[in-house]
Amino acid sequence: MSAPTAIDLEDLGLEAGGYLLVQRALRDLPVGGRLTVRGRDAALRVHLAAWSRSQGHQADLAGAEPVVVKGSASSARWNRAERAGQPGPDGVVEHAEVRWGLAMRGALVEEGGPPLRVDLVDKDVVWADAARQLYLNGTARQWNPATEVHWDDAFYLPPEIEGAVVQVMTYLVENEYAALQIPARFIARLHPHYREVIQVLAIQVADEARHVEVFTRRATLRSDEVGVSGAGGRASLQTLLDEPDFSLAAFLLSVLGEGSFLDLLAFIASHAPDRVTREVASLSLRDERRHVAFGMAHLRQAVDADRSMLGRLRMAAERRHDALASTAGLNQDVYDSLVVLASHAWKPTSIATGWQAVQDLQRDMDQGRQRRLTQLGFPGDEAAELSALHTRNFM
Repeated sequence: MSAPTAIDLEDLGLEAGGYLLVQRALRDLPVGGRLTVRGRDAALRVHLAAWSRSQGHQADLAGAEPVVVKGSASSARWNRAERAGQPGPDGVVEHAEVRWGLAMRGALVEEGGPPLRVDLVDKDVVWADAARQLYLNGTARQWNPATEVHWDDAFYLPPEIEGAVVQVMTYLVENEYAALQIPARFIARLHPHYREVIQVLAIQVADEARHVEVFTRRATLRSDEVGVSGAGGRASLQTLLDEPDFSLAAFLLSVLGEGSFLDLLAFIASHAPDRVTREVASLSLRDERRHVAFGMAHLRQAVDADRSMLGRLRMAAERRHDALASTAGLNQDVYDSLVVLASHAWKPTSIATGWQAVQDLQRDMDQGRQRRLTQLGFPGDEAAELSALHTRNFM
């Protein structure tokens, strides 16, 4: 089909969308081709002259009907444009240019926009092939605290048992604040070209915000006061907040810290003295498994690409251990509350059972850390050493 040499805009003004019809008609004309533009809008000639000039064309207004002469610079603004990879997951590039700004992956990026102020711009620093599937899993498994937890369930706990629950919930909220802020901070540093990673971290932020909500609500469900916050615990969490490296933060938070919390939440769910406590722990555990899965997926790929990553991970664990050597570790009130939680009664035999349960919890945490470390590639003896160095605050 030959390109049209004339179009009629009828009553449509050029500034009201008529330019789109002119633009379309010019598309298939050769450079120098002439397009007669008819129309009844009183300002057509004036607007056509200005528009043609802005697009690199010429307007011939000498005749009875205005004519646009297609210019060679009609697409000059895109001559130096570049593709930001390709849209799908297979189109991810190894290095994302900050000059692409917030352009969608695969878009043709016009030159001259402001650079994006991000520093995580290399695929090997942040990527995990499993990110997209983990994001899809996360979106499908979001849960509503208002409907998934039976807040109105009638139960009564002795004050000492309720107090133990309140203290444990207070401790969990503090730790979940850190687990929320860390991915939120990295989202702001990530190039959007690696959108799947951003989406996974965004789901983590949403998860942790929900955990803060349910743990806070359980803490205040039967009590006007919450528990205590130990200086050692806050110091431990601060070392996580201070870690600037994406992979090292994923290792310390997701693999070691949240990995240990998988066992802690399972412990709370198993020994919960009431339905509400059991539900908030069980639902949160489901989310935390996904967080750990992303950290493991990212680090396995990083180690496979560069075995020296194992040395960096080891140094990060050792550095954190040394920084916390003078702190008290897990708040004694939290430790005692876990014992009481598992005891369910103030009797010697019950306390003995609760005490042993907490010893078993710490053993399970250690074995879980060692298992994840060996999965990353650490030899068994080194995995045992690194697990032993993990903060006494659990997270």
